[in-house]
Amino acid sequence: MSPLSSGATVAVSASGELTSALDLGTGRASQILARKMVLGSGTGAGKADRIWSDTRTLAASATEDLDLAGVLLDAYGSTVTFARIKGLVIAAADANTNNVIVGAAASNPWATLLGATHTLTLRPGAFVALGTGKADATGYAVTAGTGDLLKVANSAGGTPVTYSVHIIGASA
Repeated sequence: MSPLSSGATVAVSASGELTSALDLGTGRASQILARKMVLGSGTGAGKADRIWSDTRTLAASATEDLDLAGVLLDAYGSTVTFARIKGLVIAAADANTNNVIVGAAASNPWATLLGATHTLTLRPGAFVALGTGKADATGYAVTAGTGDLLKVANSAGGTPVTYSVHIIGASA
């Protein structure tokens, strides 16, 4: 297994500006929310040692379970086993017709993020980003064999969906 040697980063930013015409000018109110998580190499608080990413396509009405503990292969062909997830980005392709549904595996669901039965719907072009706090040593736990499957599904028939996923975590 090739451990993550240089750390990892998850960053997200949302911004906008409200404007309103006033008697003697224009009022402006900028609004910004930005978060950035930088992780060093390792397994404790503020650290990660495993990374996995891929772009995948699901046939019409198809589903797949991403096994977070011992099945995924990294860029070098080594098996990736996560014990804790500290960063996650999932993005549905702009060209999708159907939605990408994330969560609620039928058995052994990775439930520490969405619970065992809840799902997240990513409409075409939508994305979601998750990062733990730098002081968080726990992250979102993965339990091999009983709580390690992240289900991803195509919401309907007729057309395939494509999505990209990037997972950052720790082996212990």
